[in-house]
Amino acid sequence: MKRRHDRDAEAKDEEVEQFPVEEGGWATASVGAVANTAAVIRWGAWALLVSGPLLGLFALASQPTVAAAPQRVEQRSQRPEDGQAGPAGFAALYVTAYVAAGQGTESSLSPFFPGARDLSLSAKPGSQKAQQVDAVQVKEVSTGYWSVTVAARIPGAADAKNGSESDQGRRVAGRDGVLRYFQVPVRSAASGALVASALPAEVSALDAGAPPELDYGLAAPAQSSDAAVKTLQGFLSSYLTGGSDLDRYLSPRTALSPVSPAPYTRVQITQLAERGTDEPGSSWPAGKSLPDGARRRLLVTADATGSDGQARPLTYAISLKARAGRWEISSLDAAPGLKTAAATAGQEGGTP
Repeated sequence: MKRRHDRDAEAKDEEVEQFPVEEGGWATASVGAVANTAAVIRWGAWALLVSGPLLGLFALASQPTVAAAPQRVEQRSQRPEDGQAGPAGFAALYVTAYVAAGQGTESSLSPFFPGARDLSLSAKPGSQKAQQVDAVQVKEVSTGYWSVTVAARIPGAADAKNGSESDQGRRVAGRDGVLRYFQVPVRSAASGALVASALPAEVSALDAGAPPELDYGLAAPAQSSDAAVKTLQGFLSSYLTGGSDLDRYLSPRTALSPVSPAPYTRVQITQLAERGTDEPGSSWPAGKSLPDGARRRLLVTADATGSDGQARPLTYAISLKARAGRWEISSLDAAPGLKTAAATAGQEGGTP
């Protein structure tokens, strides 16, 4: 009986160690398996927790780039800054088109004059063509409204003898044509565009008027005894004939480059006039010492000869400065000095 009882106890222990079977046919996990499963789940949760931000960053980086919507750039009207450059160029283009226009080409004027759509021209298109066209006078009639006088050389135009006696000197006829003048009314539209308010009107040549009075004494032949002539001769020769020694004639901190390509082969100083004096020629006596810093302002005329052997007179306003006993070029002035009422009063008062 005791042996049978022991066998029954062992059988019960075996039943406890066996895995029960569920209805679905899946065996339940052992305690060790359950522990392993819990560890896997726990590490998986940590992995998701750590990788979450990384996945978010990856998602942001992988999103397609959306192009920014193009911004509209506002077009600003181009108005002439000085009130002349724009109308002058516009009028010159208008006259060029006007002279060449004819029957069937009236529309070529429409960009300049909107009223051209109602024109009916009878001239043959292209029978005349304007050359050397440029504005010679601009007058502002009112705000945003100009009267522009345009000069145009027109080959084949009527001979100058048909003009008035005063015009004949400026209306040059011949194979190069006649220089004719057109007055063009130009206004600025609200948009800033320029437009002609009428067809061009042909007018007489502008009166040249009296020449301006320069603030120099009478021009006199250049004298070799004048130390300035030697400097001027060397400077202009290097400047106009491509010489390599230009710097030797310049004052310190004066920068000039030779004309390139060199237009002349020879230069000869012919006349000098001194600024600020009524005396002819040079006012610096020959042999007078040259203290450093002494200055002179001269109007220099030179004959420049080209490779064709033809000489052409040129005039330069040049300032000199003395250094180390010789004259040097301190500046090549933009324009000759004009005599003004203030300058005249200064000279009369003994201003140096």
